[in-house]
Amino acid sequence: MIYILMGVSGSGKSTVGEMLAQRLGCAFHDADEFHSAANKAKMHAGIPLTDEDRWPWLAAMRAAIDAARAEGRTHVFTCSALRQVYRDRLTPPDGGVTFVYMKGDASVIGSRLSARTDHFFNPALLQSQLDTLEEPQGALVLDIRQTPQALVQAILADGERHRAAASR
Repeated sequence: MIYILMGVSGSGKSTVGEMLAQRLGCAFHDADEFHSAANKAKMHAGIPLTDEDRWPWLAAMRAAIDAARAEGRTHVFTCSALRQVYRDRLTPPDGGVTFVYMKGDASVIGSRLSARTDHFFNPALLQSQLDTLEEPQGALVLDIRQTPQALVQAILADGERHRAAASR
């Protein structure tokens, strides 16, 4: 099983993703690990990324997803995956990826971003991300106002429901 926690920066993807991976006893990778230094520098400077900036980043993530699937490993990834075309690039032809949309409003996310001191993402880019966001169809949608523990529990419960339905 491959989980991709998605949403704008500051939605809690990394916090919840790390906790989920720990609960599942599997590996975790944050999408930031796949960004080039040039992409990180642009975002730090408050310059939105273009699709041309994103394609190599998404390709690197997809390669990691394919490798985890080939080894039959459960894996948790995070990625903003703001547009459907980005999610399509991350999803293998036969599926096998569960998107978890970390949904929240701009005021909650903005306050989280302004409190962060250890991240390259410039909070001024939040509106650009919100403008780009195409809410996913078929994803598990979670309200980020819940505690990280409650969000992890909701993801695990959803996975159990899917496994039970598949075994019928």
